[in-house]
Amino acid sequence: MTMFEVIFLFVLGLIWVVFAVVQDLRSREISNWLNFSLVIFALGFRFFYSLFNESFGFFFQGLIGFGIFFVLGNLMYYGRFFAGGDAKLMMSLGAILPIYNLFSVNLKFFLLFFILFLVAGSVYGLSSILYIGIKNHKLFVKGFSEKFSKHKKLLIAITFASCVFLTLGFIEKFYLYIGLFIFVSTYLFICSKVIDANCMVRKIPVKYLREGDWICNNILISKNKKIISSWDGLSQKDIKLLRKNKKFVLIKQGIPFSPVFLIAYVILFIWII
Repeated sequence: MTMFEVIFLFVLGLIWVVFAVVQDLRSREISNWLNFSLVIFALGFRFFYSLFNESFGFFFQGLIGFGIFFVLGNLMYYGRFFAGGDAKLMMSLGAILPIYNLFSVNLKFFLLFFILFLVAGSVYGLSSILYIGIKNHKLFVKGFSEKFSKHKKLLIAITFASCVFLTLGFIEKFYLYIGLFIFVSTYLFICSKVIDANCMVRKIPVKYLREGDWICNNILISKNKKIISSWDGLSQKDIKLLRKNKKFVLIKQGIPFSPVFLIAYVILFIWII
């Protein structure tokens, strides 16, 4: 494989990921046609390049990459780390990322991408939580106070335990790390729950509902009919029922996660060039 194929695949993937980020930030969704077309273009390029060069290793590596990321995307989706659009974007990048002729080398390349993705995701997630908390500080303070009051005894005990470990850190540095981990992870978890419950909820007219929107609570339509709040979001059938019976609904808006793909993708290719 020459540098031309690597650059072509990188640019192809970059264009599609940028479009996905723009669409996600504007509408909070990534269209299926965008993800599926990237797979078609990437595998199509690999197929015709392999055909003209009479060696299908380049094409087969793309298929293998797509297969691996198909499994990974589904694991992230059903593990409730990803929404559907993010999972499909992960799958489509699997057709782009195999840039070596050896599967063993490509596997290390996949691992590097996933590590970069996790690191970028952690930084991005923390930054987003901080931004949303500051932007909605009144709602955040109110929600945090309520959450703290509800779990007051447990949080005081955890804080006390953290202080004990932090004090022992003057004797042995290892205890300092334990104390920091307990304190930061506990309150970060509480903050994320408060933001999710208080700052990510919007009341919208039912006419603006879209397939996949996540309602905050189960909605009773009639004695025998209820729309369940689920990770899969609303179906077209659910939306039709809501438009007939309701004027407004509360939905949860997640943090757009597509920028993490762009960050990890760009860093990955800068790393290897």
